[in-house]
Amino acid sequence: MPLPRLVAPEYELTLPSNKSKVVYRPFLVKEEKILLIAMETGDEKSMINAVKTIIKNCTNLKAKVEDLPTFDIEYLFLKIRAKSVGESVKLQVTCPDDEETTVDIEIPIDDIEVQYPKGHTNKIILDEDKNVGVIMKYPSLDSFIKNNFADQNEIDNVFEIASGSIYQIFSGDEVWEAKEQSKKELLEFLESMTAEQFQKVQNFFETMPKLSHEVKIVNPNTEVESSMVLEGLGAFFA
Repeated sequence: MPLPRLVAPEYELTLPSNKSKVVYRPFLVKEEKILLIAMETGDEKSMINAVKTIIKNCTNLKAKVEDLPTFDIEYLFLKIRAKSVGESVKLQVTCPDDEETTVDIEIPIDDIEVQYPKGHTNKIILDEDKNVGVIMKYPSLDSFIKNNFADQNEIDNVFEIASGSIYQIFSGDEVWEAKEQSKKELLEFLESMTAEQFQKVQNFFETMPKLSHEVKIVNPNTEVESSMVLEGLGAFFA
């Protein structure tokens, strides 16, 4: 006689990037084990891969997890975690006034949201007179891992991420799809920009939506109250 089959509850959320609905469930013991092993290694790449595996197993996503923007993946994981091991995260942070004293804080996961910086846009005008510019797309998590953990120098990383995040190039009424161009052509296009034009491209990444939450803490030794902004999945990994 077979053992009874346990059914996990299901929930629904809205992805920050495209507002599509995703059904998800809490992660199971077998998936929690994957996460715990990754956390024990202390290796960020291992933790990110564990998060990806959990999202694949625990959602009905039709798109590839690898293709989702980083902030979608961070948001999904936090929501799954809230239904799995608790509705809040407990963290230890260092007080910024003396940069030595640590305090324990607890943050309700539902209070942590993806923040959209004011003025952020994926359409970048490089030459206003000739109406030349680019439409950008958000880098995927795979792109993030490749370009932050591969053995490359920082400049190479910047150009790799930027070239891989171009969606379209336009000049007047003409439009070029980036996927139809070679990597070499895209890199040469970036290298042909002035410093001011390339800074506009970099600004796209610097102002990208982020998983973010502001906390106020009081240093027990100095009694100074400070505000801290926690950003990215790593800040809430507990």
